[in-house]
Amino acid sequence: MAYAGGDGLARQEVTFRGGSGLVLHGTVLRKDRAPGPGPGIVLVGGSGAGPRDEYRQEAEAFARAGITTLVYDKRTVGYSRLHRDFGLLADDALAGVRLLQSRSGVNPRQVGLWGFSEGGWVAPLAASRSADVAFIVTIGGSGYDPLRTQAWNLTTHLRHRGVGGPFRRTVAGPTAQFMGAIRLFPAAGYDPVPVLERLHRTPVLALWGEHDTQVPPQESARIFREALARAGNQHVVIGFVAGGAHNGHRTSDGFDRIGGPLFHGKKLGELAPGYAQTITSWVRADAAGHPPASSAAPAPAQALATTPVPGHAWYARLAPTLLLLGFAAYPVSAPLRRGPVLRPVRWLAGLGLLAVAAAVTCPLAVFVAGDSAVAPVVWGRPAVWLVVQGLAVAVVGSACVSAAALWRRRPTPSWAAWLRLAPVGLAAVGFVPWAVWWGVAA
Repeated sequence: MAYAGGDGLARQEVTFRGGSGLVLHGTVLRKDRAPGPGPGIVLVGGSGAGPRDEYRQEAEAFARAGITTLVYDKRTVGYSRLHRDFGLLADDALAGVRLLQSRSGVNPRQVGLWGFSEGGWVAPLAASRSADVAFIVTIGGSGYDPLRTQAWNLTTHLRHRGVGGPFRRTVAGPTAQFMGAIRLFPAAGYDPVPVLERLHRTPVLALWGEHDTQVPPQESARIFREALARAGNQHVVIGFVAGGAHNGHRTSDGFDRIGGPLFHGKKLGELAPGYAQTITSWVRADAAGHPPASSAAPAPAQALATTPVPGHAWYARLAPTLLLLGFAAYPVSAPLRRGPVLRPVRWLAGLGLLAVAAAVTCPLAVFVAGDSAVAPVVWGRPAVWLVVQGLAVAVVGSACVSAAALWRRRPTPSWAAWLRLAPVGLAAVGFVPWAVWWGVAA
């Protein structure tokens, strides 16, 4: 049953079946007593749990402009921090399109999708699968795969926190490669370009905030423009929201939000001036049968250029594993050894284990917890990274002391003893080039 909110909008709570038959819950908003039939739009949210209230401001603004809007809670089944299925999310979006098409007051041939951030991958994918999608609007969509996008996002925020280039390169380079190699980053290699190249006729309005710090706006706009041009799409408008953050809301620099309601204890920011009007006027023009011809606004300066994430080479995953096994071999084999324990080698094994584990964990925590994991920052480095670098120096020092002790040892160790020492010795030798590649030595 529809109800009026006292703000000129009628709302109705709805349920519908998305991908794999999952029941989804949402709200349909429309202008009270609006003449019809008119256009409709389904809001496809960004990454994370995505309750519909996060997009309430957009839904209300679109509905006030005469566009019937469906906003729904994102699925929690088949979607998690470690698993993403954009195809399943696209099925959810298409189910929302079908719901709006069936409603009175909506022209079934004028229902489109709005996709924010992750939704900027999902909405084009949904449109490429169904002719039911009349148009696409994206805000903050990335032209790169999720792993490269996240690496840029993190390094941009690390720079804002005062973290220097060496640690940022560790995060965007070997750590990102490690994440991809061990498959801890969901949908890491999803390529949006082939999908965009299939959008031959669907009108597209692609927007980015002037101060987007979560996806590279300048590069993404270029990729969208070029891919859609290759598709032969004649109705592509590329634009930038003045004073807008990643979500198109008000910001001073992209790292804060000005005004607006609280969401999970943080400000969402008010809709940036002109943001909603740009979308609603474009949708109305498309619904009237006059979609704007292709155009591209000049792109604002971008904080940092993206760095390609290296391929998922075998050594990204294997190297730290072998080092850990090599250093662990000496203490693990202690019950089998006869004779005195070499104290310098014992220190080498313990420090090596600690140094490798800490060197991997520190930048990995940035991918898990975000840039806040680096606090506090000292001399352009996370304080904990300084500890890691100190451990690396201690490992090299222990290796030198151990080698000297073995050289002076009388009698000379037996072949069996040398075999037991070999794993930790090889690990100590391999640690140095690995530490340089991983960025510990920078």
